[in-house]
Amino acid sequence: MPGGTPVDRQWVLVLKDGTIVIDWGDGLYQDVRSGDFVKVLEKDISHHILNEELTWLVKIGRVGDFNNHVVMLHSLPERPQRTID
Repeated sequence: MPGGTPVDRQWVLVLKDGTIVIDWGDGLYQDVRSGDFVKVLEKDISHHILNEELTWLVKIGRVGDFNNHVVMLHSLPERPQRTID
């Protein structure tokens, strides 16, 4: 598989408005297209990503490759971390 950030496919979700997000856990979701971290309510989730949607992300350059288990994502910003004061 080409380079990128490997993400287990089960954590790539599509919202009812069509936004594709990664569920990083602890209520943290990231928009795959913009890289922004967004708030998502469980009622806003439509489904796990389909092959057709992943193929589109490959065409626009956000995904390098995918299979039944892993999605290789390009250029994701770092997850925000709290610093110790």
